[in-house]
Amino acid sequence: MATVQSGQPITPPHPRARRLLERKPLTVRRASQVIALATIAVTLGGGVLIHFGDQSNFPDIGDGLWWSLQTVTTVGYGDLVPTNTIGRLIASVVMLTGIGFLTVITATITSTFVESARRRTETTNTLSAQLDQIGTRLEAIEAGLKTTGGHQRDVPQ
Repeated sequence: MATVQSGQPITPPHPRARRLLERKPLTVRRASQVIALATIAVTLGGGVLIHFGDQSNFPDIGDGLWWSLQTVTTVGYGDLVPTNTIGRLIASVVMLTGIGFLTVITATITSTFVESARRRTETTNTLSAQLDQIGTRLEAIEAGLKTTGGHQRDVPQ
């Protein structure tokens, strides 16, 4: 554990969250799940908070959740819009979360395709190298048969 100059240990800001994330190795699938859960939490939280932060435009939680869903998905119909500072701050967090979520999903799909192509190329290269080795061995066998005066009937043409 790290310590400051005074000798007191530094506690991580969120030790439980850190232990949860470090329990298993981070994979593309796990990272996507964490981002998806965070996006759901921000969407639900934003929908509830916008109701309390801007009650004139979001008279009930249902309107807040509808607005949050359309905002996080970057649809944004414009039928409900926050007009005060608190509402706009909440909207900023929801918008940035939606953009981040779409970016991570796109990157995950792309990385899956790239990894699949890399594996196919690796397999092809391995097979090609093995065929080259077999060809070299066959050439050596044929050359050995020719130099030892092997009979033509023993060597298929």
